[in-house]
Amino acid sequence: MSEGGHAASPMIEVLSRDAIRAVDTTRQLDDVLALPQHLRDALWRVESAIMSELNTPGGLVVAGMGGSAIGGALARAALGDHASRPIFVTRAYGLPPWTTPDTTVLCTSYSGNTEETLACYESASALGAHRVVATTGGRLAEMARDDGVPVIPLPGGLQPRAAVAYVTVSALEVAALCGAGPRLTSEIDVAASHTEHLVAEWGPESGEHSLAKTLARGLLGTTPVIAGMGITVPVAYRWKTQLNENAKLPAFSSELPELDHNEIAGWEGAPDSGRFSAVFLDDSDIHPRIKERIELTTQLIAPAAAACFRVETRGQTSIERIFSLVLLGDLVSLYLATLRGVDPGPVDALDRLKRALRE
Repeated sequence: MSEGGHAASPMIEVLSRDAIRAVDTTRQLDDVLALPQHLRDALWRVESAIMSELNTPGGLVVAGMGGSAIGGALARAALGDHASRPIFVTRAYGLPPWTTPDTTVLCTSYSGNTEETLACYESASALGAHRVVATTGGRLAEMARDDGVPVIPLPGGLQPRAAVAYVTVSALEVAALCGAGPRLTSEIDVAASHTEHLVAEWGPESGEHSLAKTLARGLLGTTPVIAGMGITVPVAYRWKTQLNENAKLPAFSSELPELDHNEIAGWEGAPDSGRFSAVFLDDSDIHPRIKERIELTTQLIAPAAAACFRVETRGQTSIERIFSLVLLGDLVSLYLATLRGVDPGPVDALDRLKRALRE
């Protein structure tokens, strides 16, 4: 990790398991630390859905919202150049206009009652597209079972955002079944073992100067802007949403090299608007020109930023590398929640919005 600018806050408390549990009433920490087990369990759950090969030349559309949609984006990044057909994530009330009966549509909704995803399921049904569902139940499961559509059973009792391993593995396996990419079962298993080592390195029993705890303290009191590149673009978005929901903070995500063509100019005025920090999610397999851009961009924005950090993926395969930073971001968000004294579990604003829409 490299840093420029000035850290936002000195150490204000020990980030121990007990300190986290003092604010974490729904045990979000336990779910984050269980990420390796979730990866392994997800493979079994997909197999239990008893799906046959679909071989749809139209590719794969993953329909979902929030924590249920991120799996499609992470799966697409993990497959990278190995994807042999289009893989698209839709976060909307409808499917892309080019969706045909030769497209597989994976509808993911943790609750099974997400209205946008239900609308996508109905659109896929009207088109005659091949459908697969990943959910814990709700209306989506009811419709799928009535229609004879395979249902991947997600485990209950989690916040939807904590099911990230399940929705990612579901998307990867469905992509393989419909011919959009190779099966990555062994890579997923290896990634689970790799993530176990990182849990020990960055988890609550780690030293107070471990990477995750240092990042949380450095971001405290700032508005984080997370920049991804290549396979880390959806990971940057995951960091942003975890900081929103767990730490209850405004946060934003960007992408290199695009941000160097616009956003970099805006950092000049950052001190006039607040305290902004930047985190660059680097990857060992990124284009060398992107690495040069990270260095130069950091130098240019550091004078206006409250803090700048650069962290790199860990691991060999794309799945290992992606989930190394997923785990890191999840832990950073929980540590920041602890430092701020807020409960990472409840998302009252989301609940109020859903109630207002129902009314």
